[in-house]
Amino acid sequence: MQQLKRIGNSFWYMTPLSETDRPILGMVVGNEMNLMIDAGNSEAHTQLFLEKLATQDIRKPNFVVLTHWHWDHIFGMSALKNVLSISSIETKKEIMKLLPYMWSDEALDQRVQEGTEIEFCASCIKKEFREQRNIYITLPLVTFDHQIEINLGGVTCLLKHVGGDHATDSIVVYIKEEKILFLSDCIYPDIFSFKRNYTTKRTVELIEQLEEFDADTYILSHWRPITKEEFLQEIQMLKTIAHFTEKCKGNAEKIRFEYRQVRNRELNEEELETIEYFVNGYKID
Repeated sequence: MQQLKRIGNSFWYMTPLSETDRPILGMVVGNEMNLMIDAGNSEAHTQLFLEKLATQDIRKPNFVVLTHWHWDHIFGMSALKNVLSISSIETKKEIMKLLPYMWSDEALDQRVQEGTEIEFCASCIKKEFREQRNIYITLPLVTFDHQIEINLGGVTCLLKHVGGDHATDSIVVYIKEEKILFLSDCIYPDIFSFKRNYTTKRTVELIEQLEEFDADTYILSHWRPITKEEFLQEIQMLKTIAHFTEKCKGNAEKIRFEYRQVRNRELNEEELETIEYFVNGYKID
């Protein structure tokens, strides 16, 4: 059951749903205008969010910003009529590549066999849409290169391109007055390669950019809002494993040994998985 929650005075969000890979959707409510963060993975997903907001007397968005091109963040945009859509230039280019695609089970299965789609996404699309494949790829109307700032009236949103391994077009949304940083999926690994991976260079460059923001709350699209302390713990793990990956030249056993020495304990499942992803990325490099 997806729930509508509020943080601070101006930010509302709907919780994710793992079964069909529905990410968190956000709404920044200003005195004059509203900005929606991500368009949902289907029209049904988007409509549910708008319906829940309406119960709190929150009007429909004036803008919707896409954090990156992946299907679960853009397929609901066709339900947002008369809403000005915004993305990075790179995101629009990636979405344009989806325009010729068909979305039947057969078409999805063929792309999985060809390696142009992954089984995880194909399976979630089938579950989300079932037999009714009302998927209409909609291109964003406004694009930006590096960053853009939008004043909604009493609250300001900074949209900034940060990249990363998950999607090189990833942007974050910083809600200045609330000190909320909407990370979306940017700190997740690349899931579209043959093996899931992090690369040391992109990870370090991404973290350096994220550390510039003065935030108290961080929103991860497929998990939950986390505190600054939790965020710092997460990026410290990534930075440390990235460092040992380079030092040990991608040798998994040596990386695990070095990281165990730092932590002074046995490693948990998340740490072991992260090391595996960095090893995969080192081999790709």
